[in-house]
Amino acid sequence: MIGFLSRGLKRAILLVAALLVLIVGLRIWDVQSGPPLGPWHEFVPPELSVAATDRADWAAWMSAEEAAFAATHAAVTDRLDAADRIPINRWFDGSPVNPAHFARDWNRSFVLEPSGPPVGVAVFLHGLTDAPYSLRHLAEAYRARGFLAIAIRMPGHGMVPAGLTEAVWEEWMAATRLAMRSARARVPAGPLHLVGYSNGGALALKHALDAIEDPRLPQADRLVLLSPMVGVTAFARFAGLAGLPAFLPRFAKAAWLDILPEFNPFKFNSFPVNAARQTHRLTSALDAQIDRLAQAGRLGTLPPVLTFQSVVDATVSTPAVLTRLYDRLPANGSEVVLFDINRSVKFGPLFATGADGALGRILPAATRRYAVTVVGNDGEGLAAVARRIAAGSAMEEVHALGVEWPRSVYSLSHVALPFPASDGLYGGDPDPADAMGVALGAIAVRGERGVLVMDANSFARITWNPFFGYLLERVSGR
Repeated sequence: MIGFLSRGLKRAILLVAALLVLIVGLRIWDVQSGPPLGPWHEFVPPELSVAATDRADWAAWMSAEEAAFAATHAAVTDRLDAADRIPINRWFDGSPVNPAHFARDWNRSFVLEPSGPPVGVAVFLHGLTDAPYSLRHLAEAYRARGFLAIAIRMPGHGMVPAGLTEAVWEEWMAATRLAMRSARARVPAGPLHLVGYSNGGALALKHALDAIEDPRLPQADRLVLLSPMVGVTAFARFAGLAGLPAFLPRFAKAAWLDILPEFNPFKFNSFPVNAARQTHRLTSALDAQIDRLAQAGRLGTLPPVLTFQSVVDATVSTPAVLTRLYDRLPANGSEVVLFDINRSVKFGPLFATGADGALGRILPAATRRYAVTVVGNDGEGLAAVARRIAAGSAMEEVHALGVEWPRSVYSLSHVALPFPASDGLYGGDPDPADAMGVALGAIAVRGERGVLVMDANSFARITWNPFFGYLLERVSGR
């Protein structure tokens, strides 16, 4: 019997080894057939360590950031080959999408001052491969309400995508702590709000949980999360395997899941394996901490959480937002706002199997300890309504939003929520005064294959929120 088990174990080990060799071989073939790496895939800008960030104040952070941008310009922009000096390359000085050409480089950390004495302070945390640009509209809205707005650039972001090949989530948390203590230093009294988008949503929630366990950390009075990365796809768990061949210099491209043209001034198109791995590490730590505090009965001091989430989201798990977060929250005034699909007659027959039932599958039955609002259609027409069920109730209240679903939009997306239609880069109806070199959100993909530098599917994903005005109202407490 022992001999039989031993032979079976050996066969299993050999099978696993053979599968691993096959996977690595296919991965090597895949990356070697792709485009070459550019200097922006190879130069890693200097960033403060976790310990240095925890010792730094805002002035020290900004000084280090300025030095990192200068080093990136010297190592990348000043050394571009002739082949890379093209309009679609954001690091080319002559490119219309070079961030330095705009009135403000929104890749950098920023502070927006209100016109009078601050009535409060809000901290903004952007998403993965993103930049502080993505939350500038919300930051401006907070400033208009009299808040001081602080948005911090996460390590590994804003300069070149190679920064994300070495960045770890612990550095992002250190940057979050710095922004929060800087906020409290600038505005010692008044409400402190923490606003996080995508990966920044996970960081915001993690900081609020950390503040429960460590009273020395400033605790937010309110959390606002947009498309929060509470749960990610199963692939992220095993993303590290895709990068194994990169240990050999000949196969350096294996460190990247996507190597794409970089024409977006405020977001990376290329995506390294390490970025996926860090999202899994962060969400795993977050999930374990929520469980630990829930079992200890310590979530009662968590501030109210207001979350905006598309029912269909190809980047993060919408069900996880409800099951891993909201179902474990105390009755503390939290609410989730779900943007449903466009259920007009026009799109009904075109939805993929199961898409029209997504809302019913993910939403637990009332009553709940948190409020739920679903933004969708008025019957089968295009008029948008908000259907709200308060915490502890099963009664639905319906409010007309006074806007319609755009006829060509069948759903929102992970990336759409923080951008109005007027956004100069991502908006569907960009404001000319807000022009960002190219209006990506307004491109109507009609033409022949192979003409655009990106696949047409990349432009089909909606990048702006037709209900952004409603989102602002809810964030403002109206």
